Amino acid sequence: MIVRRIVDTRRRGCDSAALITGFLPTGAAFARRTARATRRAMRALIFPGQGSQAVGMARDLAEAFPQARAVLDEVDSALSQPLSRLMFEGPAEELTLTANAQPALMAASLAVLRVLEAERGLDLARDVACVAGHSLGEYAALAAAGSLSVADAARLLRLRGEAMQAAVAPGAGAMAALIGTDLEAARAIAEAAALESGGGVCDVANDNGGGQVVLSGDRPAVECALGIATGRGIKRAVMLNVSAPFHCRLMAPAAEAMARALAAVALNAPRVTLYANVTAAPVSEPEAIRAALVAQVTGTVRWRESVAAMAASGVDRFHELGAGKVLTGLVKRIAPQATATAIGTPADVAAFAL
Repeated sequence: MIVRRIVDTRRRGCDSAALITGFLPTGAAFARRTARATRRAMRALIFPGQGSQAVGMARDLAEAFPQARAVLDEVDSALSQPLSRLMFEGPAEELTLTANAQPALMAASLAVLRVLEAERGLDLARDVACVAGHSLGEYAALAAAGSLSVADAARLLRLRGEAMQAAVAPGAGAMAALIGTDLEAARAIAEAAALESGGGVCDVANDNGGGQVVLSGDRPAVECALGIATGRGIKRAVMLNVSAPFHCRLMAPAAEAMARALAAVALNAPRVTLYANVTAAPVSEPEAIRAALVAQVTGTVRWRESVAAMAASGVDRFHELGAGKVLTGLVKRIAPQATATAIGTPADVAAFAL
């Protein structure tokens, strides 16, 4: 869960003409061309999570580009539901339902990717060093990297949303954002809240970066954490308007449901490096990917560490594909030396350059 409004050489150093003529650039020209190729490969595609959805998402893109419309049609067919109409027209209350928001956000992200490939010549294997997604965005990242089909990703996210919603009785769980803190301080607050509430669950759900950490668990424990945070000088501590306590131990029934579902789905090794939420490290083996996706349901989304690890590997350009620009803002705080842009509209596509 991301809090909106609070936080705002794979390619050789020569071109095809050089290969045809047999001429290879030397000296300064070769160095410049090699540097450009290296920079081109040091690009990461990142995919947003729940909280970025909004009525109207992907509508302009679908109207302008048949590739975007084709992705949305594929998702509609996979779910046997006109989800794209809900994305375009709302109502917001229905779009925000977890079972709808999760596949909708994935669809919007993949629509952008397909348009970039068709209109701007983006080649994932050639032009992208790695991919990552925030929570449900990891499924979009996997679909982008060829590990999952778009249809399977949509069906898995529908199931994931339903299972997460059903795991805890309405009102029994809660989530809260701590603003102006770090992971260790947030963990200490969560542990103290669990004790003071009589053993209730209070876990770190998201380490988003930029001083934002989200707690999740039993409502009494999370409410207790707010009081403790205030007493410890945390800049801001607020309850979140969410339908369930995501990414905590209370989601164990949902993790079991996802383990069964993922076991029945074909998974390929990703075409580019994928950074997993729960490890903040690359993962490539299909069985390891399955395990990471199951662990993600109850585990901490380690977004800050994931972005930092990508930047440490040499990534200096981050492109957030899909709805909103929350991850773009977080990247700018986590890796200020890198550039970060959001791509979700026809104008954004036109401005994209390899």
